[in-house]
Amino acid sequence: MIGFSEFLAELVGSPPLLITVLLTLAVILVNGWTDAPNAIATAVSTKAISPRPAILMAAFFNFLGILVMTLFNKTVAETIYNMVDFGDNAHEALVALCAALVAIVLWAVAAWLFGIPTSESHALIAGLTGAAIAMHGGLAGVNGGEWVKVVYGLVLSTLLGFGIGFLTVKLVELLFRRADRRRTTGFFQKAQVAGAAAMAFMHGAQDGQKFMGVFLLGMALSKGQAHAAVFEIPFWLILLCSLVMGLGTSIGGYRIIKAVGMDMVKLETYQGFSADVAGAACLLIASLTGVPVSTTHTKTTAIMGVGAARRLRSVDWSVVREMVLTWVLTFPGCGLIGFLMAKLFVALL
Repeated sequence: MIGFSEFLAELVGSPPLLITVLLTLAVILVNGWTDAPNAIATAVSTKAISPRPAILMAAFFNFLGILVMTLFNKTVAETIYNMVDFGDNAHEALVALCAALVAIVLWAVAAWLFGIPTSESHALIAGLTGAAIAMHGGLAGVNGGEWVKVVYGLVLSTLLGFGIGFLTVKLVELLFRRADRRRTTGFFQKAQVAGAAAMAFMHGAQDGQKFMGVFLLGMALSKGQAHAAVFEIPFWLILLCSLVMGLGTSIGGYRIIKAVGMDMVKLETYQGFSADVAGAACLLIASLTGVPVSTTHTKTTAIMGVGAARRLRSVDWSVVREMVLTWVLTFPGCGLIGFLMAKLFVALL
């Protein structure tokens, strides 16, 4: 396991590593910017907590999520680390990885400009895959066994998110059917803050691991290790990823909070609490089983399930259509950008 002082020494003496680290941190920043706000969107939209403390809370629980889940189960990071093979030439492989990271940043920023919550997880996977295809001229560099987990995750995040959201809000309504709505508002506001913290924790557990896997892959390639087998996550890397992700959330999260928490479904506090519990539960199941899922898909489908439990017309399906279109286009769109960037970078460098 590499120490922080050793890492800094290598960073100063290796321009390729420096560029890779900066690009990886940029992707983590964009993830915090466009993805992490999903965790706190419903709590902010129902006014259970104001945006500034919500962002600070999200940053703290993102860190805890990355730390705790990595100590107990790091299979999500390993899945990303082993998903593609850029070839035996470590220099070209590093160039391809940088190209994939540029593609992810471009895609995510474009989606953010339109206020659409895209999935950084799927953008990451698509960008890496497109770059690997460019390096091999085909699918030889794509690990099919790891890619299957992505398909499972896509189905899991959609069906489980919607289903658990629907059932959770129905259960809450059943348990509190005789309670005075005015007296329960304060309780659900506090409960929703706890639910948002749980969502932020699970976001860190899922997405933090994905980007640490990329970070470690870049470090291995910069040392000329095209097929490094050792996989250890140092504590300083966990801390660095959490801080950068928290910074990203503080910069540009409000657009996504509005799209997810306000535009798609008008939620009451108990509904927001139900959506947070459902999303966190789904992410926990995925993390414990080592399946990389999209926190964006999970949270938004949980909100859809909560809204649909009242009536289907409660959901603004025009907003949903925009989100689904972005999700559908992410794999081919970001994959194509990763492919073209890899070809361009290799030709230039």
